[in-house]
Amino acid sequence: MSHTPILSIRSLGAMFTNENGGLRVLEDVTFDVHPREFVCVLGPSGSGKTTLLRLVAGLLTPTTGQITFARKQQPRIGMVFQQANLMAWRTVEQNIMLPLEVDGVGERTALEKTREMIELMGLQGFEDSYPRDLSGGMAQRVAIARALIHDPDLLLLDEPFASLDAMTREHMWNELSRIWQAKQKTVIMVTHSINESLFLADRVLVLTQRPGKIKMDVEVDLPRPRKDDIRYTPHFGKLARKLRQAIE
Repeated sequence: MSHTPILSIRSLGAMFTNENGGLRVLEDVTFDVHPREFVCVLGPSGSGKTTLLRLVAGLLTPTTGQITFARKQQPRIGMVFQQANLMAWRTVEQNIMLPLEVDGVGERTALEKTREMIELMGLQGFEDSYPRDLSGGMAQRVAIARALIHDPDLLLLDEPFASLDAMTREHMWNELSRIWQAKQKTVIMVTHSINESLFLADRVLVLTQRPGKIKMDVEVDLPRPRKDDIRYTPHFGKLARKLRQAIE
């Protein structure tokens, strides 16, 4: 892992105006993210996790502090939300290809890249399906493929598996872990799940109650690639207890 951060956040604060003057959502948040690192952000509801992601994406402007990228200019960012947000009138292939169309990539190259992504995601046979015909897990695979297709420097995931049932969610942890190993992208992922964060991340940042501050920055020193049974090891349990105590 490179010693030079791809992203540096310093003394970040965010306040939303309301009828009472203002709601402080984040306060004095400072951390770095390194190339090819998988960072999970964990915390209670209302702690500013999604706001933090939107600030990094450039969708919101910080009230205080700085967000600095290694290249100085805004990097290419892919973002996946809780809902897949697929275009209902486009097929799986057409949904995944959309960012390349927007970038003006030639049709032949775009189709080639899209088919590679479909294979990586295990979506073969669903190329011509429409979102209404997909399961929740399948739809989120399409959303992740669409976010990765333009080769982003940074992938932001906002609880992408929150709406899935427990079995599908755990299956998607394995899928995302496999895809991350293959693509080696830098990822920041917001989650409510301690197990999800430990299964996927290199580091877990724990936010306090609002206004969110970083209460704990935990290195997840579990070997990769991670298999399901790692969740039943003593060390996984020890890390889970540490995170649970920090949140409570």
